[in-house]
Amino acid sequence: MMEKTSPELDLDKLRAIKVLGRGAMGTVFLVHDQTTDPDAINPFALKVVEKSTLSSKFDGERRARWEVSVLSSLNNPFLPTLLGTLETDEYMGWAVPYCPGGDLNVLRYHQTDHVFSPTVIRFYVAEIVCALEYLHSLNIVYRDLKPENVLIQQSGHIVLTDFDLSRTLKPRSAGSAGSSPDPAVLEIEAAEVKSNAKHRRNLTRLISVATEVAMLKKVKSARVSPVSRKRPSFSNGERSNSFVGTEEYVSPEVVRGDGHEFAVDWWALGIFTYEMMYGTTPFRGKNRKETFRNVVTKPPEFVGKRTALTDLIERLLEKDPTKRLGYGYGAVEIKKHPFFKGLRWDLLTEVLRPPFLALREEGEKVTEQRTECGTDIREYYRNLRSPPSIPPSPSSECRDRVDLPLAEF
Repeated sequence: MMEKTSPELDLDKLRAIKVLGRGAMGTVFLVHDQTTDPDAINPFALKVVEKSTLSSKFDGERRARWEVSVLSSLNNPFLPTLLGTLETDEYMGWAVPYCPGGDLNVLRYHQTDHVFSPTVIRFYVAEIVCALEYLHSLNIVYRDLKPENVLIQQSGHIVLTDFDLSRTLKPRSAGSAGSSPDPAVLEIEAAEVKSNAKHRRNLTRLISVATEVAMLKKVKSARVSPVSRKRPSFSNGERSNSFVGTEEYVSPEVVRGDGHEFAVDWWALGIFTYEMMYGTTPFRGKNRKETFRNVVTKPPEFVGKRTALTDLIERLLEKDPTKRLGYGYGAVEIKKHPFFKGLRWDLLTEVLRPPFLALREEGEKVTEQRTECGTDIREYYRNLRSPPSIPPSPSSECRDRVDLPLAEF
């Protein structure tokens, strides 16, 4: 990957307006630079990782550095731009543009019945396909597609976020451009495989129980150790044996421990599209075991007559990754599907009226919040470690996610 140099940020000059979200890797703040932008006219998102809290189990600091490395290599309208980085003895941080429209999960909940129309789904899925196509061209498998990681820019177009679970893989085709995996990624992979060994053994037992049912005999015959399994269809490329991803979006090959590659992103796209259509994921069970059993054995259920959209989802949710839409020729196969018939892929970025827009007045709210709830980031973390008697931090009173004013497509 070609990395671009990014400006160094000064943590002491940055002021947090509010907390945008928290995750396993850190906290995302909406911030502005008190020196260059005192009125918060152009705030940006800053992901801050407190080094002392990083999990050594999954080599958290290396993951954080990997995410920065990925961001510095991106140049695509549906992927974030790295605006700057910072590092002190206590913290690491990196800045990307602020997306005032929130994420697609929040946006979906604003809709009637918590679902999108096929027209809206077509728009968002098309942009995600373009983003994944670009990542795969860099030999990066994303591995964390879900509505919460699809943000809405001011323009109404999407942008994918969170790349700490991504990694590089050597493409299958011998003629494809690409290089060997980043050494840092290989170290992360080794840590993942070791720490998840017990978890995979439990999943193997789960599948063994499931195969006692007659209808699961096919799954039983496919059970092979991830270490010894060598599928000819994968032999010309590289697989990852990591168990990563969000539970309801994990692919069958990940659950089975077969090793996985770029096709896991197309599986996740199928889950994503199904959720946008029905308001729920197709394989969700009462608990994790049932969910994983469903992922491996249960076909997706559809309501009503078959359409181009349900056909797309069904072909993306093929259990065998070698038969999954997108396995052979990547995004090219998906773009040719009838669901996208007539779509001008080259003009997606020029759509001036996407399905939903964040109103311009949002900038005025941000300026007000700066004076009401702004805080020093170091102070924010000190408050988290202080007794409960301290004043509320931005994560409570000032966190409120933007209640999107919606403009219909």
